[in-house]
Amino acid sequence: MRKLDIEVKYIQKQEASMTIKQALTQAVIMLKNENIEAPKNKARMLLEHTLKKSKEYLIIYDTQEITQIEREQYIKNVKRLINGEPLQYIIGHQEFMKLNFFVTKDVLIPRQDTEILVEETINISKNFEEPKILDLCTGSGAIAVSLAKYLENASIVATDINQKVIDIAIKNASFNGVRDKIEFFVSNLFNKIKDQKFDIIVSNPPYIETATIKKLSKEVQNEPISALDGGSDGLDFYRKIAEKAPDYLNDNGFLCLEIGYNQKLSVKQILEKQNKYIDIYSKKDLCENDRVIIAKIAKNCQ
Repeated sequence: MRKLDIEVKYIQKQEASMTIKQALTQAVIMLKNENIEAPKNKARMLLEHTLKKSKEYLIIYDTQEITQIEREQYIKNVKRLINGEPLQYIIGHQEFMKLNFFVTKDVLIPRQDTEILVEETINISKNFEEPKILDLCTGSGAIAVSLAKYLENASIVATDINQKVIDIAIKNASFNGVRDKIEFFVSNLFNKIKDQKFDIIVSNPPYIETATIKKLSKEVQNEPISALDGGSDGLDFYRKIAEKAPDYLNDNGFLCLEIGYNQKLSVKQILEKQNKYIDIYSKKDLCENDRVIIAKIAKNCQ
């Protein structure tokens, strides 16, 4: 019998009474024994979710007893985490750009690295009085919603290939009060974009090599493969976007892309090969990895 199963049975056999502090202590032990990163933080967030209480509540009322039903549900949530389900899917949300986003197993979990892309897109948007922006592969809508929230005069079109994904993005736009600033619809990249021109096209496309996905952590492998898989070399979507983007960009428009830490030169070469982009540059993330690549459309190249 696995050590985890023994500990779960031990918890379940205890008397019905258990305090918040005791529940947290038991969960931390379980997570530590399974080498889960940040066990204290994750145990707390799971208990907040289970009890529907704030972090402050757990601290102030740590001697308060929880019910047997609450304890059993908490254990189930801890086991889900140990079995590789991402914390964000269990609790149903993730913070991004100081905003809250609903997430399900249908969408990629927004990551801090992508905030670099959003921040640079916001800076570029200052070149336009009323920037019109296209967000490809919108997923949870994190990029589109953040841009709509922080750019007062922007109008945004956001697309994804999956209706379930679009539904989640719409929910996030509504929750964050920017639904009226974003047009959402299902499209395979540019397929459904008809007769529209944009000042900025932004995208965080799938960019992991197919063979590499199986080597990633259990948590990442539990995210939607379609949002991760960038083809054999991870560059499939960059080729497609680089080829078509000039047809949808205004003069002096920009293409803003998130990239993998080792893809700067490859993506730059893809853009240069098109002979339609100028002033190509990159931005690093907080870990000093190249994370964003920006290119300006050459005039009269459409």
